[in-house]
Amino acid sequence: MNPNKPEFVAIGDTLIDAFIRLQVAHEVNDPATGTREICMPFGDKIPFEFAEEIAGVGNSANAAVSAARLGLHSALITSIGKDAHGTECIDALVKNKVDTQFVQQYPGLATNYHFVLWYGQERTILIKHEKFPYVIPDISSTRWFYLSSLGEHTLSFHQDLADYFDAHPDINLVFQPGTFQIKFGVQALHRLYKRTKIFFCNLEEAERILEIKSRDVKVLLAGLKALGPQIPVITDGPAGSYALDGDRVLFLPAYPDPKPPYERTGAGDAFASTFTTAIALGHSIEEAMKWGSINSMSVCQEVGAQKGLLTKEQLLHYLQTAPQNWNVTIL
Repeated sequence: MNPNKPEFVAIGDTLIDAFIRLQVAHEVNDPATGTREICMPFGDKIPFEFAEEIAGVGNSANAAVSAARLGLHSALITSIGKDAHGTECIDALVKNKVDTQFVQQYPGLATNYHFVLWYGQERTILIKHEKFPYVIPDISSTRWFYLSSLGEHTLSFHQDLADYFDAHPDINLVFQPGTFQIKFGVQALHRLYKRTKIFFCNLEEAERILEIKSRDVKVLLAGLKALGPQIPVITDGPAGSYALDGDRVLFLPAYPDPKPPYERTGAGDAFASTFTTAIALGHSIEEAMKWGSINSMSVCQEVGAQKGLLTKEQLLHYLQTAPQNWNVTIL
């Protein structure tokens, strides 16, 4: 392994997550729209159970940590502030064996800081992305490039990325769009969609991307593939995951939880990055779905997106001891 040439490179915003475990709240469901809302008393002092800061996270940072823990030489391209929070993020990445040669710190800019309102097993995240500059370093020797959440000001940078990938056809592009990348719309990012090898989103995101109201996974997967990705994958939380392999629609139930999930932040990141790592290591799509489901389950047993990520040895143990009836089926 060349120490300066990572096998897996992720790009995206990196941040501090401040988890706030709520005590006084309730959930409201709208059956007409399917939306769920968290409600708290307005204009009141609301007690919370505890708060915890976790540094060096974000969709792409989580993916880089996941790949490193599974044994790949993993690196992260990201921009952070030259401040105490930025130093905490770098320290956390180094501790997790992520190559930080492409991390840029900028004086006068604040490292992204998000608040995670955590109630029950679910969370609502208050986000704010600083306007960092982004540049593409020379990663031409990298075979797997993982693109995820970037801020709302980065549309033109996505065109630079499309140019770079056009110039380097040997790079396998993996795309797990974040909030603003979905808001940019398919047309604005059509070159990236067409260039993507593996694409990840959850079921609700698939509806937003395709601008349709349909819970039919076959329709959603076909719609995503028509945009360009070779292997579209849709996750549906505890209901399981789906992938399109040629003309086969594959389904895998979620790996059985050893105990009730504690907190679900990063479950999608764990699935997507672990699936990608399995493919990069030469495994089939069916096997990659199993790897992703196991790591997603494990993440939900801990606070935050990274603490529960497994090593390759730990993941293989879960795989070897999995229930005999836990298998991928063709729909």
